[in-house]
Amino acid sequence: MTSQTPPAATSPPAEVGVWLDRALGAAAAVLLFCLMALTTADVIGRYIFNWPLRGAFELTELMLLTLIFAGLPLASRADEHVTLDFIDMLFGDNGRLLLRRLVDLICGLLFLGLAWRVWIKAGKIAGYGDTTEVLRIPVGPFVYFMAVMVAITGILHLTKVIFPAPPRGAVPFDPNKPTTT
Repeated sequence: MTSQTPPAATSPPAEVGVWLDRALGAAAAVLLFCLMALTTADVIGRYIFNWPLRGAFELTELMLLTLIFAGLPLASRADEHVTLDFIDMLFGDNGRLLLRRLVDLICGLLFLGLAWRVWIKAGKIAGYGDTTEVLRIPVGPFVYFMAVMVAITGILHLTKVIFPAPPRGAVPFDPNKPTTT
């Protein structure tokens, strides 16, 4: 006889986060593949047939912009930003948790402020009707996308203030022990 444990209940923020990871991860994978295909076609066309793809540079710029800003919430949700842990070693688990919440609060507020300013800039760019030089692709929707991704990142950080991840096990600081890093 086997005993089955019931599946762990997931919180609504965790379910939304899983959906966000899948959607943005799939979009990033598709964009990365398109960038690879575009670059390959442009290099082959340019150097073998002496016929570069018209607007390949613009498409590359726009796809990179989309890829980077689609990855921003993914990196924030997974806590994969560059971090310095020299202060973490001085605190216990409760101190590290409080510090993480404080950092997430500051980051969330900064990201939301930045999203607001980018949204205003997107409105101006869309109002001017700015387009790329060669292909005449409107730039406004891309800047709106940037603003939305930055806002989602800010909301993720503020959500982590309320629902923090468990503290990482930091090695206690020992001034007499040499570090390997």
